[in-house]
Amino acid sequence: MRNLLWVGLGAYAVGAFMSPAAMDVKFSGAFRDFLVLAGIGLGANLLVKNRVLFILASIIGVFALGIYYKNILVPSFSVDAAETAEALDVDLAANAELLVEVAEDAKLDAFNDVLHRYGIVAQPAFNPMDDEITELDDYFVLDVPQKQVANLQEIKQALNRTGIVDWIEENEMVTFDDPISSNKVNRINKKFGINDPDVEKLWSFEAMEMDKLYNYIETKNIKPKKKALIAILDTGVDAKHEDLAGNYKSFRGKYDDDPRGHGTHCAGIAAAVSNNGIGVASYSRDNRFTQVASIKVLSSSGMGTQQTIIKGIIEAADKGADVISMSLGGMSTTSRQKAYTKAVKYAVDKGAIVLAAAGNSNRNAKDYAPVNAKGVIGVSAVDANLNRAVFSNYVQDIKMGIAAPGVDIYSTKPSNKYAVHSGTSMATPYAAGLVGVMKSLKPNLTTKEAYQILTRTGKSTKANTETGKFIYPYAAVKALVEK
Repeated sequence: MRNLLWVGLGAYAVGAFMSPAAMDVKFSGAFRDFLVLAGIGLGANLLVKNRVLFILASIIGVFALGIYYKNILVPSFSVDAAETAEALDVDLAANAELLVEVAEDAKLDAFNDVLHRYGIVAQPAFNPMDDEITELDDYFVLDVPQKQVANLQEIKQALNRTGIVDWIEENEMVTFDDPISSNKVNRINKKFGINDPDVEKLWSFEAMEMDKLYNYIETKNIKPKKKALIAILDTGVDAKHEDLAGNYKSFRGKYDDDPRGHGTHCAGIAAAVSNNGIGVASYSRDNRFTQVASIKVLSSSGMGTQQTIIKGIIEAADKGADVISMSLGGMSTTSRQKAYTKAVKYAVDKGAIVLAAAGNSNRNAKDYAPVNAKGVIGVSAVDANLNRAVFSNYVQDIKMGIAAPGVDIYSTKPSNKYAVHSGTSMATPYAAGLVGVMKSLKPNLTTKEAYQILTRTGKSTKANTETGKFIYPYAAVKALVEK
């Protein structure tokens, strides 16, 4: 027993030390637990001479310790205990601060008691069409009164003690990194066999050798098995744009305008109409392979929340999107990515491939969401010389990272206009457009297969480890077709 006690104390010390909780939380928690342990020892000494009482107290103690472990010990050293609202270094949605997952089919009496105590209003967070393949329908979004936001940690601990809460995470604000606008245009001489006049402004086509892809498709008479649908989750898309309308599919009328212009720029990169004598072009001369759609997850100011992004992923998957392109994100950590990961899994299970921007902070993409969520292909940006863009986050620490053109990118803007922007926001739809072509040729293509092909066939950059391989459309499509 003495040896077991020392082993237990050692395991406790290691677990507490390795936990993400703050140091003051660790010390206060340890002090409390050692008091409990001392009380157990004292009680055992008092009862040891009475065999019946000792056995009865031991049985009761086992059950009591189980409750103590689940409702007090675990929450004390959890990620929740490590983070106060001030320490998060993220902005929370003003009227929807928390996302809470409750156990399936759980009775909500204790849960509702906590909500009532703190004046919290709860609403179902997500409504996936195929709720039998996901637990996202078990999430609630909680609106915490302003006067209680300072007690967020206390509220989370109270929710955990109900015994029916499986997970709590902050509903973080999300935005796109403001694209870097420029008047600079890197002009090229190639026409690529298409009549779009502004193709001379697409250095990206020259870097990706787009003419090789076009010629390969035509000489091999490659035909799509379906027209792949690329969903742009952003500020909306100008559905009437002269260079997008022919390739655009509307989900809802409210998604078909773009007061900010960011989503329209991304849509033109992924699937502008080629060979129509105006504007720019995309991944085929005849526009048979892909079309683009919009889901508005960011406001006209460019702001959204984790909940709106996840709802957008769910809606895109339910609408049959083959590719989901997200040129957005924000600071986060993998320890708070359960809801994002479940949303991505839901989309993947329904046949979609999800891509997200690495971010424009010249930092590690593993600290940004949703690019760091499991199952996402992250996209970094490179310039015309295949250097990592000075602003681009690096992707070596996420599971699937690739690179695409992201500096001085000319594309569509609302009201039949065009502009040059830079950012991983621009690189992401370039990668999404290519994945769309690949999905049109092989509708059951998985995320893992797509990533492996893009990496195996991609070009090396000047900073391969940091950027991942640079997408090479001709080689990727050829590898897929001739596999």
